[in-house]
Amino acid sequence: MAGIGWRWLRPAWLFNRRVGLGLLWALLVAGIAVAINVIGIGVVGSVAGWERWLSAHSLHFLVWRLLLYAATAVGWRWMRARLHEREPEPEAGQRLRRAEVAAVVAVVLLEASQLLRAN
Repeated sequence: MAGIGWRWLRPAWLFNRRVGLGLLWALLVAGIAVAINVIGIGVVGSVAGWERWLSAHSLHFLVWRLLLYAATAVGWRWMRARLHEREPEPEAGQRLRRAEVAAVVAVVLLEASQLLRAN
């Protein structure tokens, strides 16, 4: 038992600064989402009332998401131009293209799930 260390309790990938910040941001966003839902349920009085309110305002949320997608696309174009200036190699363009395809697929799947849930 003396030869077994405690290293397995602290995996290096988990305590990497980037991973830690990513996890912190994810927890922060999830916490804000939970808080908004709890406050909304408290304001309207019940979970059923909150669901009705969300359904009644779904068009507003669609417009909000479209604005976020537009802002993301503008930022993506800016970042893409900077990346091509900094790394003109074809490999960088291929990596970027894979990320773009993955992002578009994720957005399409998210929006499709919203449409399917609404019906």
